[in-house]
Amino acid sequence: MSAAAVAAALRERQSFVLTSHARPDGDALGSQMALAFALRALGKQVRLIDRDPMPAPYRHLPGVSGIEYAPAVSGPADAVVTLECSDVKRAGLAGLENYFLINIDHHLGNEMYGHVNWFDAGAAACAEMVADVVDALGVPWTKEIATHLYLGIATDTGGFRHGPVSPRTFEICRRVAETGVDTSRPSRQIFDSFGIGRVKLTGRMLSNMELRHDSRLAVLEFDDALLAECGATVDDTEGLVNLPLGANEVTAVALFKSQADGTCRVSLRSKPGVDVRAVATRWGGGGHTNAAGCTIAAPLDTVKRNILPALEAAIDAATPQLAVNN
Repeated sequence: MSAAAVAAALRERQSFVLTSHARPDGDALGSQMALAFALRALGKQVRLIDRDPMPAPYRHLPGVSGIEYAPAVSGPADAVVTLECSDVKRAGLAGLENYFLINIDHHLGNEMYGHVNWFDAGAAACAEMVADVVDALGVPWTKEIATHLYLGIATDTGGFRHGPVSPRTFEICRRVAETGVDTSRPSRQIFDSFGIGRVKLTGRMLSNMELRHDSRLAVLEFDDALLAECGATVDDTEGLVNLPLGANEVTAVALFKSQADGTCRVSLRSKPGVDVRAVATRWGGGGHTNAAGCTIAAPLDTVKRNILPALEAAIDAATPQLAVNN
């Protein structure tokens, strides 16, 4: 399958619902919004429906206020486009099976569940794939489209630090700048528009950080009580899992969040050579080689006893490759 095939399926239909995964990130939002602006430019009818609200720093970007938040999809639509969903359950929305599905994704393990499927593991972000679809539709890039393509790429690559970043990535960014978008403005909105609660939370989490395995594994955790103490929200935790990777010694990070329903969310990040996706998939999660996660129905202590030895093993298995990369 290709961008051209996806574009053909979009052209022959008139009304769409666009969605992405639960607990959306920048690539989820950017991919949805860029495609929505392109389809509307062609006179198509578009609704954006997500299960969970967007992180606060993204809510003032163009068009985001029009997103609907709901537990299910209902109503007429010629097709539903799922972006960034390796399986249909990833969106967290009921009713998707009732629609013609167009599946666009770059995550390894995609189950190819759609009537139209385009999977590209070589894309640094799903937004790269959407850029190709917009071109295949023949829609000129507006500032709104370009801003959201940049959002998806900048966030999913961690500021161009991980993922399969390629010449394609920077060619898209060149074209973004060519539209007249001042990329410093969305960058500040994306990375530097949190409240003081995030600053306090960052200090507390880093001061409580545990270093394991000769300081190659950093362990962070927080709960609702810590958020309340710092005057922070879950939105303020966006990206904090990446901070310990700034230390030369640290090659992998695990961030644990105890949930009110008794489950534990685990976010994993790593430097090249350490496959945290392989660890996440053992507990029903997924993601990318260097950025993955899972949710486990068990108490925090139990989850840590299982996850941390698996991460240490992944670090040991990657040591020769890390030596080459460094």
